[in-house]
Amino acid sequence: MKKLINDPANVVIESLEGFADAHQDIVELHTDPIFVARTAKKPAGKVGLISGGGSGHEPLHAGFVGFGMLDAAVPGHVFTSPTPDPIVAATKEADRGAGVLHIVKNYTGDVLNFETAAELCEAEDISVATVIVNDDVAVQDSLYTAGRRGVAGTVFVEKIAGAAAERGDSLAEVARIAQATNDNVRSMGVALSACTVPHAGKPSFDLSETEIEIGIGIHGEPGRHREAMTDADGITAQLTAPVIDDLKLAAGDKVALMVNGMGGTPLSELYIVYRHARKMLEDKGVAVERSFVGDYVTSLEMQGCSVTVLKLNDELTGLLDAPVNTVAMRKGM
Repeated sequence: MKKLINDPANVVIESLEGFADAHQDIVELHTDPIFVARTAKKPAGKVGLISGGGSGHEPLHAGFVGFGMLDAAVPGHVFTSPTPDPIVAATKEADRGAGVLHIVKNYTGDVLNFETAAELCEAEDISVATVIVNDDVAVQDSLYTAGRRGVAGTVFVEKIAGAAAERGDSLAEVARIAQATNDNVRSMGVALSACTVPHAGKPSFDLSETEIEIGIGIHGEPGRHREAMTDADGITAQLTAPVIDDLKLAAGDKVALMVNGMGGTPLSELYIVYRHARKMLEDKGVAVERSFVGDYVTSLEMQGCSVTVLKLNDELTGLLDAPVNTVAMRKGM
C-alpha cells in the first residue's frame, strides 16, 4: 500500500484538519464530536440541512457544506457510518429554529444511526425530517442496505434541497423537494480496479487486469456482473441504458447528466463517458439541459465512474441553478 498518510488510524481527522485549514472562509471543523459546519451561519428561521456517512467519498459530504447546500456534514471512519452523537451535535449546530432535514444515503448503518439521532433531537424539541437517497439502479439489495443504495444522486438532492432551504421554504416543503429529487434521479457505476482502505492495507476486492465490475457500489459492493474489459462506449452504454429505462425517459424529457469519477479516473476519460452518455440520451429525444463532470462521490482511489441522470421540471431546474458556494461546487456567487 502506497498512500500519503501517517498513521492509518488518524487519516480522517488529519484530512479534515487540512480541509478546514484550507477553506476557513467556508467551513469550520468541530472535533468533540467530529463534524464540519459552515463558517457563516444561516439566518434564524431557515431550515438547516445535514448529511454524512463514511469517509473516503470526498468531496462528499464535507465538500458540499456551505451556502446553498449543507449546513453541516458528519464524517465517519473510512466507509463506516458516523455514530449518533456527532449527528446530534451537527443537527443542533444546523438548527436555526425552523427544523433540520437529514439527507441520508440508504446504507443500513447510516439509516439506523441517523434515525437514532433524529429521535434524540426530537426529544430536545428540534424538528427533524429525513429523506433517504436510493438512486442506484444496479441492485435491489446488497450486504450494506435493504433496497437500492444511495450514490452520486445524493449530490443533486443536497443541491436542490439546499436551494429550497436557502430561499426560506418550510421543513415540510424542503423535505418534499428533496424527496421529489430523489424520486427523479438514478445512477449506475463501474469499477475498473479496487480501492484500498487505509486500515486494511490491501484492495477491498479482487479484480483482474482484464475484468471490470458493472454496477459496483461506492464501498466496493458487488455489482450486477463481471465481464471482460471493453471500450469506453460499450461500458457507458451498460451504465446509461438501465438508468434511462428505470426513469422511463421519453422524447421531450429534460435532464441533468452527471458523470462522476470514483477517485482514480482521469478527467479526460470521464469526458469520453459523458460524450457517449449524452449521445444515448439525445438519440432518444431527451434534452440534456445541465451537465456535471468530475469527482463528486468517490471511492478512495478506485478507477471507474458512474452515470447519474436527473429528470428535470421547472421547479427542480430553478433550484439546481440557484447560487451555491461550497468547496466542491460554486455557482453564481
